[in-house]
Amino acid sequence: MAGIKVFGHPASAPTMRVLLTLHEKNIDFEFVHVDLMGGEHKKEAFLARNPFGQVPAFEDGDLKLFESRAITQYIAHRYEGQGTNLLPADSKNIAHYAIMAIGMQVEAHQFEPVAAKLVSEQVFKLKKGLTTDQAVVAEEEAKLAKVLDVYEARLKEFKYLAGDTFTLTDLHHIPTVKYLLGTPTKKLFTERPRVNEWVAEITKRPASQKILQ
Repeated sequence: MAGIKVFGHPASAPTMRVLLTLHEKNIDFEFVHVDLMGGEHKKEAFLARNPFGQVPAFEDGDLKLFESRAITQYIAHRYEGQGTNLLPADSKNIAHYAIMAIGMQVEAHQFEPVAAKLVSEQVFKLKKGLTTDQAVVAEEEAKLAKVLDVYEARLKEFKYLAGDTFTLTDLHHIPTVKYLLGTPTKKLFTERPRVNEWVAEITKRPASQKILQ
């Protein structure tokens, strides 16, 4: 059976989510670079892996997956006994798993859409020689502040967002947090003590350092 392959781009936050998970699990894999600038992700060969033309795509032997959060959950379950446990300490406890699932949903629907707009405005626009729209930044920062207020309250009770152990809930945030730490939006993290500690904790992990260099 063929090994694991990740088809993606190293600057893509969804791709980074999958790479982080593999590094945390100490799993060997082959990375296949997808040329986004050249439109490779919209061509027939890649669309056969993900019909929506987005990175990453993933293979584990005969199994083919897309959507980064689905891939990370597959890896965390399939290789649960290897490397870092990314599930609740008692992964069979349905209540504990549901808490982690809530955290993943909050990241996907409350944190990421807002944070991604801020990254687009303050990172990728500049790389393209475009001007950041400060009105958009102000609007999105106000939304992100509300999310981080919820996180601050949660992190006063627990070390991590889903409890006292590092899980996929935390991991899913790392790529976009990494980008925002290089922008003025960093202040939203640093002015909240518990959030600031959590950000420092999740970004200093060895797996994080491998993709954040």
